[in-house]
Amino acid sequence: MTDSQKSDETATDLADAAAPAADGAGTEATGTSAAEATGTAPAARDEAAGGSPAGGASTGEASAAAPAPAPSARPAAPSPAAFASRPKPAAAAPAAAAAPAAPATSPAEAAKWGRVEGDGHVFLTIDGAEHPVGQYPGVSDDEALAYFARKYDDVVAQIVLLEQRVSSKAPSTDMQKTVTHLREQLAERNMVGDLRSAEARLDKLSGQIDELEKAEKAEHDAVRASELAAREAIVAEAEQISAQDPAQTQWKTSSARMNELFENWKAAQKSGVRLGRSNEDALWKRFRAARTVFDRHRRAYFSQLDSSNSAAKSAKEKLIAEAEALSTSTDWGHAAGEYRRLMDQWKASPRASRKDDDALWARFRAAQDVFFNNRQAANDEIDQEYATNLKVKEALLAEANTILPVRDLAAAKKALQSVRDRWEEAGKVPRADMGRIEAGLRKVEDAVRQAEEEQWQRSNPERKARTNSALSQLESAIAGLQEDLAAAEKTGDQRKIKAAREALEARQAWLDQIQRSASELA
Repeated sequence: MTDSQKSDETATDLADAAAPAADGAGTEATGTSAAEATGTAPAARDEAAGGSPAGGASTGEASAAAPAPAPSARPAAPSPAAFASRPKPAAAAPAAAAAPAAPATSPAEAAKWGRVEGDGHVFLTIDGAEHPVGQYPGVSDDEALAYFARKYDDVVAQIVLLEQRVSSKAPSTDMQKTVTHLREQLAERNMVGDLRSAEARLDKLSGQIDELEKAEKAEHDAVRASELAAREAIVAEAEQISAQDPAQTQWKTSSARMNELFENWKAAQKSGVRLGRSNEDALWKRFRAARTVFDRHRRAYFSQLDSSNSAAKSAKEKLIAEAEALSTSTDWGHAAGEYRRLMDQWKASPRASRKDDDALWARFRAAQDVFFNNRQAANDEIDQEYATNLKVKEALLAEANTILPVRDLAAAKKALQSVRDRWEEAGKVPRADMGRIEAGLRKVEDAVRQAEEEQWQRSNPERKARTNSALSQLESAIAGLQEDLAAAEKTGDQRKIKAAREALEARQAWLDQIQRSASELA
């Protein structure tokens, strides 16, 4: 089968696919010729006549070179004239509306761009010059012209499809190759139609495809830059985590985050755009190095932690052994002091792992509890014995409170001494009440002591002498101020009168205060 027949069958398939099934069945049953039924004579003659301007063999040579095969039982193919006269299909269903409509050049339009000579030779007129296209003998001029016009329609159909792809901004992959291929087909001049119009449309498409490729490249570059930034962020965070001080690192949180970053990296590798081998290799080396450093720090930290935990556990087990040995002691004071020492050492000791430290503390606390529970039981027995003493001291405290307030110091001192004597004879009280009872007696003692101090201050000879001297000085000063006031009143000098009166009033106030103090001392 020749190229021209392949083009015919391709166009026929496109038209049949767009038409309803019933309509296609009806049109394929229309008239065919014997030569078309065999599929050899027209093709052989076309190729012999030179389907392109380069072909120059005669019709007879072509017929001899391609003997006709025996007739077959398959249905006859429609002739080019029958195909050209086939009615156009009805409007396609909505699902097929997106497909480009196959162009069809009418016989009148084809006649504008080509002509046929009597022996079936077809010529194309372009730019005022004729070019031989090919030969289709044995059919009418319209059929021969329509045959080569359909080749042009096939190219235009591909141009329409390409225009729709460009307008819908489909991926531009191989679009320029398609344009080049269509240009080559038009350049062969083996069809009839408005080739210059088709070439102009291809020129326009080529520019639009260039713009589309630029837009796709810009979009791809933007996506690549975004993906590169995302990968950089993953690597930077991994490096930040690996650079942390191992002693300050939250290992559980940091390990979980490092695993998340690794999963993010794998997802980006699987579904993200390619960043180029150099970029991806450089980022992966950094990311891998950060993970390696992090893992090395983690192993070293936990190895050191295990060693520290072991040492801490050993030290605290020694303290537990001492605490357990003291737990049965009845030397309450000495053992309590030793437990305070052990507790200070426990606090100063490094911590083991949380699980071990909790278990060790439970053992240490249990040994302390045994001792202090035993001591509390012994104290409870003693407190029961001291309950009677408490009642006696509470009665003595009530008697001591009758001394207050102190009015007769001698009587108060005598009564307080009597209470003290009996207080010592009463003996010890329970530990829980000791502070309250002692504080009550101490309050009475402080009140008597204060009264005694105040009395001594009042009878102090030195203080009395200082008071009398101050009285004498103030009285002398007041006498002088009174004379100054009288002299000022005689002269009528208001400023001096005012100053003398203010000084006199101040000295008089001081005199009154000192006189009251002197009367208290007396």
